[in-house]
Amino acid sequence: MKNEDELQSTIEHLVQRGKGILAADESEPTIAKRFKAVGVESTEANRRSYRSLLFTTPGAAEYISGVILFEETLGQTSEDGTPLPEVLSRQGIVPGIKVDKGKIPLAHAPGDEVTQGLDGLAERLRTYKAQGARFAKWREVYSISVQNPTHLGIKANAEMLARYAAVCQEEGFVPIVEPEVLIDGDHTLERCFEVTEAVLHAVFHALHRHRVILEYTVLKPSMVLPGKERPPKARPEQVAAATVKVLRRTVPAAVPSINFLSGGQGPMEATANLNAMNAFFPNSPWELSFSYGRALQETALHAWVGRRENSAAAQQAFYKRAKLNGLARLGKYSSEIEQSV
Repeated sequence: MKNEDELQSTIEHLVQRGKGILAADESEPTIAKRFKAVGVESTEANRRSYRSLLFTTPGAAEYISGVILFEETLGQTSEDGTPLPEVLSRQGIVPGIKVDKGKIPLAHAPGDEVTQGLDGLAERLRTYKAQGARFAKWREVYSISVQNPTHLGIKANAEMLARYAAVCQEEGFVPIVEPEVLIDGDHTLERCFEVTEAVLHAVFHALHRHRVILEYTVLKPSMVLPGKERPPKARPEQVAAATVKVLRRTVPAAVPSINFLSGGQGPMEATANLNAMNAFFPNSPWELSFSYGRALQETALHAWVGRRENSAAAQQAFYKRAKLNGLARLGKYSSEIEQSV
């Protein structure tokens, strides 16, 4: 493959022991909602300040190997005028980019959705590469109900992920493949397992059809969890056992890393569940890591609340969560450590 050396270099930087990926690719509506919750207006200046704060956190590179950026952020600069992708690269953190264009209802599949953005993707990737991006991310979502996801929905979403991944590798980008089985609803953990197994089978069949090289691919799935409206929450050992079981059934060993999304879990919950997987299943064929958004950022955002004088406290909060998840990558996290860090 013409871009093999480039892909190999990127995957080596992304997949490092004890490190994971920060998802800072919230769309404008999503980050506006999160800012509103802490009383901050979602202006371009505030978004730049907040993300620059995260990217310049001292020591973050010890636990963060890559950052997924939103398109706006790719073109922004830090206070000293340095492009934000360069701010990351100077620390040894790989800049990436969210490339999907959001989801729409899938025709003839009521309740299912499909993501847009394939048109012009190759051309956009060339522009993003010139701005410093080296990997990409595309998300498909699957709602769980009595009838969803449908067979059509599972197949259509898998096809989109595979087509995206193939274009990425052609352009020298490592693709992060994100099939998110949503936590919304009152479904059981067993129902989530069933849907996740069907989704991942379809995704990897599609990747194979489109000749995507798995060694240069990162999977970003959701964990196997009961719906958030079905108490009580599953214990970390239950989540770990179910999640690793479904991964063993569906994910080839050629995939170098599985970086979970947090998907509505709280910061401590997401860390504890990841830790359980690495503690109870240390010999998995893939790295079991994180690519969290809110679960890494939430405490930092609440410490910052839009005030410059809170920047140091916000960075300390972000560094703490990054460190704790770095420990969870190794199965060395505990509630005692949570309190002591």
